[in-house]
Formats: sequence, C-alpha cells, structure tokens
Amino acid sequence: MGVHTEVFSDSLIELIETKVITNARKTLHPGKVIASFAMGTKKLYNYLNNNPFFEFYPVDYTNDPFIIAQNEKMVAINSALEIDLTGQVCADSIGHRFYSGFGGQLDFIRGAARSKDGKPIIVLPSTREGGTISRIVPFLSEGAGVVTTRADVHYVVTEWGVANLHGKNIRERALALISIAHPKFRSELLKKAKELNYVYPDQPEISLTQARYPEELESWGETKTGLKIFFRPIKPTDEPLMRELFYSFSKETIYYRFFSYLTAMPHEKLKSFVNVDYEKELAILAIQKKAGEEKILGVARYIVDTATGFAEFAIVVADEWQNKGIGTALFEYMIRVARMKGIKGFIAYVLDTNVRAYRLFYKVGYPVKAQWEDGVYTLIMEFGEKK
Repeated sequence: MGVHTEVFSDSLIELIETKVITNARKTLHPGKVIASFAMGTKKLYNYLNNNPFFEFYPVDYTNDPFIIAQNEKMVAINSALEIDLTGQVCADSIGHRFYSGFGGQLDFIRGAARSKDGKPIIVLPSTREGGTISRIVPFLSEGAGVVTTRADVHYVVTEWGVANLHGKNIRERALALISIAHPKFRSELLKKAKELNYVYPDQPEISLTQARYPEELESWGETKTGLKIFFRPIKPTDEPLMRELFYSFSKETIYYRFFSYLTAMPHEKLKSFVNVDYEKELAILAIQKKAGEEKILGVARYIVDTATGFAEFAIVVADEWQNKGIGTALFEYMIRVARMKGIKGFIAYVLDTNVRAYRLFYKVGYPVKAQWEDGVYTLIMEFGEKK
C-alpha cells in the first residue's frame, strides 16, 4: 500500500514496519508517505524525526483533488454521522450541534473518483446511541450539514454490506441504502421511502426487511476458457441490470427462456425476478466486474417444491457471452449451492429445439431422466452419485 493523506497517527508505524505500507507502487511520490500533518503520541513524533520516508506539504497541495487523482488506484475512506436515502452525507454536525469540521472529506472523495481505478468510500456504523437510532435516515436531521453531496457519493459501507450509489437514480439509491441499514430499521425506512415516492409503492418487503442476503454465496469462479466471473445472489437493487440483460437477448433466447416472444420487461414483471427469499427461491448471477461497475452475463434460478424436495431450475446467458463456458460454470455453481442447502435435485423444462440447454443438463455428470411431450423435455436431475 501507499499513503497520500491529510493526517495520520500512530497506527501507521506498525503498518510500515510490517511492510504493509511500502509506497513502492505509488504513481505520485513513489516511496514516500505524503501528508499535511500528524497527530499522535511522542512515539509517533520520534518516528517521524529526520525520517526520509515521510514528506509533508501544505494542505492546499495534499488536499487538491487534481493532485490526489494523480495517484492511481487511490482509495479514499471517510466516515459519516448520518446519510439520507438519496445519498447526502452529513459528517460534521448532529442536527444544529457541530461535531467536527468538514475537513478534507470532499477533496479526497473527488480526488479518488478522478483517479484511475480509484474508489471513494464512505464508511459508517448502521446505528448510533447503543443501536437505538439508525444512521441511515429518510432525510437528514434538521440543521444537519451536507458535507458530501449525493452527486459525489460512490460507495457507502456499513457492517451490513456495500451500496454503490454512483450514477444511480433515487429509487436505486434508496433500495441500496435500505439494504445496508440495520435490519430492525429497514421496514420503517422502506415505508418512509414509499411515502416520499422514492420507490415503487408495490416494492416487496420480504427481500429487504426479512430475508437475509447470503453473502457466503458470493464467490469468484473461472470458466474453462479462463474468463473470471463473480457469482452472487440477486438483490432487489438489480432491477436495472436485469432489465439491461433482458433487452440484450435475441428473440430466440427470449423464447427459449420464457416459452413466448416477450417484447417488454416492465417493473411489474421484473420485481418478481429480483425479490427473492433466498431460501425457497434463489437466483445466482454471473457478473463481470469492470471499473467498479457490474454487468450480468447470465442468471440461474431455482424455486423449491417443499413437497418433493426438488427445485424447478432455469438458466439463461446473454447472447454475446454464449459458448464461452459461462452457462456451465454457472450451472455447476448453482448445483453446489443447491446441494449445500439440501435440495434433492433439479427439474427443468426445455424446448426440444434448445439443444444447448439439453446438453448442459447431461454434461455435469449427474443422472438425468428425460420425458418428452408436445415439444418440451422435462429433465429431472437427482443429486446422487455422479456417473
């Protein structure tokens, strides 16, 4: 790691001595810690004395966003007192009572945003005052100051997850922030978001307020062609990405997936795809991550029949990403998840002209029973011993 900061304290010493911080890869001032001032114990000041590893500059240099941005992969981490559902960040006051100054937060947020592969991050606990008050709020407290505007915010992190707000509309921001609020406040936040017309009135509650997002199912994988893919469960905030995926499909792909030539995918239909309970219904996305943004390459989904223990299964891959091993990798990952959750097997309905899907079911090695009727195969895969 390398350091370019306004201020640092004693904790930097251990990181330097254990070679966590070397500054070797910095694109600006390589080999040097750059700062404006230090605050800490006598040990810190003795460590700094005549130490060429450190260089100090005036604050109008260290905090200049155009200077900060010259550090590639710059990660700026700042805190907040509260943040509203549109993404406005208050970091200097609790209502009318000032807690601190606004400091260099916005300088480093903007500098990191301009940096090549940079990441501006706001980190805050989800609650305050012993967990009795949410720090994610429908609107800022009266008198609270906006230190970082909603236009500047990128990543917001709590102990419940990460919300990427940059470039998102108000509905997407509200849903993302509710999903990383403390669970006991999510229902109240969603209700208020509906009253303020930030989200659709029919936004389902279960996936946001009751279901637990299974972070343990997030994983990196690789196809046989060497393509790296990020697998993760679907979220309510994925509606725009799923809409983009649908409109990338050819007519043939739409027909194979939905058994009809759908021409539109409005919110009323999409909401059922992105809001799941993660237990009886689960969807896993195959994601391409690039420059902090995500693109869905494919999606697999199952719905459990509690009476039989089997799950109805479906999978689709974007046309431009077909025949690259993504479907196979996604299918194999979904099988591992299903087996871990105690599901007995998959049942899929495949048109007899959909040769690719038919072959996919047979190639993973589990025994498959096939029944054909009126141009549709019913494929039953039981998770026993592989052939």
